Amino acid sequence: MVRDPRPPARRQLPSVDAVLKAPEVRRVADRRGLLTTKEAIRALQAELRTSAEALPAWAAAPAAYAEPLEAWLERTTGHGYVPVFNLTGTLVHTNLGRSPLAEELVAQALRTASRPLTLEYDLAKAKRGDREGIVAHRLRLLTGAEHATVVNNNAAAVLLVLNTLALHRQVPVSRGELIEIGGSFRLPEVMQRAGCELQEVGTTNRTRAEDFETAINERTALLLKAHPSNFRIEGFASEVSVRELAAVAHRHALPACVDAGSGALLDLQRFGLAHEPTPRELLAAGADLVTFSGDKLLGGVQAGIIVGKRHLIERINGNPLKRALRLDKLALTLLDAVLKAYEDEASAIDKIPLLAMLATPLSALRRRAESVADALRGVADGRLAIEPSAAQLGSGARPGETIDSIAVTVAFDRDQQLREFEASLRRLRPAVLGRLHDGRLWLDMRTAEPVEELLTVLRTLR
Repeated sequence: MVRDPRPPARRQLPSVDAVLKAPEVRRVADRRGLLTTKEAIRALQAELRTSAEALPAWAAAPAAYAEPLEAWLERTTGHGYVPVFNLTGTLVHTNLGRSPLAEELVAQALRTASRPLTLEYDLAKAKRGDREGIVAHRLRLLTGAEHATVVNNNAAAVLLVLNTLALHRQVPVSRGELIEIGGSFRLPEVMQRAGCELQEVGTTNRTRAEDFETAINERTALLLKAHPSNFRIEGFASEVSVRELAAVAHRHALPACVDAGSGALLDLQRFGLAHEPTPRELLAAGADLVTFSGDKLLGGVQAGIIVGKRHLIERINGNPLKRALRLDKLALTLLDAVLKAYEDEASAIDKIPLLAMLATPLSALRRRAESVADALRGVADGRLAIEPSAAQLGSGARPGETIDSIAVTVAFDRDQQLREFEASLRRLRPAVLGRLHDGRLWLDMRTAEPVEELLTVLRTLR
């Protein structure tokens, strides 16, 4: 008979089912998923059986598995999608989900999208309806466009426009606008996938209307202007305005298309920022199509929005790719709620969190900072201070431009102490994320919402 070489204690580890029956572990399964938790229990016990070290005391007690399971899952599967406090000073943070969404608008969209709804059904006519009808209606009102359509992000919007209007044809673009955005995503590669041929015009720092005029030939499909997104060229530089580009395009009976990138529907000057041309202004300047994002300066859900001439939008909607890139019912209902909020500019700032952040006065930010500093006082040996800060929009919106803000800063005598304190904030639930800069941790107050919840979480450090 072959004897089991394992010590008796290792053979007597509780079964997976026994561990799962413990209320503490059941709560882990509720948060993480049943199959995921079962896999973690088996893997954890396999490690215990093969370890040369003595069996830990918790290994025989099912209820004691909860904490080791959480640690194992954190190492192997990560933490999944959990809320955090964004105190980094970047308002539209790509890694943190871009623009925050209003709970009221999300709840409104969920109430609608969680039930059968008139997504593609016309109640009056008792037949199939227009999936994007109400969204297109609101976009026409807000931008002055003849027509509008939406897809799942702005890169998809650009791809769909090019694939529809310029397949197997040439598209001139200024060399200074051949952008690369996050994740090595490059405009020339999007154009290649769209099936059109990039024709570079001008130079990196200077492009003139004549450069586009010279580039046009019988294979030219449209003229494209791209938002610089995450960089800015200064000094000896010039670019072709939308009005100039449209004039050249229309002389040759070509569409002028503008990738506006961030897509602000309100004039940012009211928040003390430099002017960002709105889609309405770009269309008024002669653009035939304008594409922009739904989750940047618009302050809504991820979407790619296309507004412009009706006959061009109808061609785009007829492209088979449109179905592959369309928005789902939850995104459409949420986008509709956000656009409806914009119909009343006076209340939009209160309803759209990004706009509310931009509108918050420095005096209110200072009061937040004083409360946060009080919550942190005594939890570490760091030196606390309340200082002026420079926040930024982020996600390629207004690159290089900052917004006056207030921050709580924390400094230590040793860099290791600073990093340990920063890590302790990330271990909170919800985690608190700041930015390390100039030997200090900066906790920017412009995005410190909801404040009372933040203060409660920070006090748990004690």
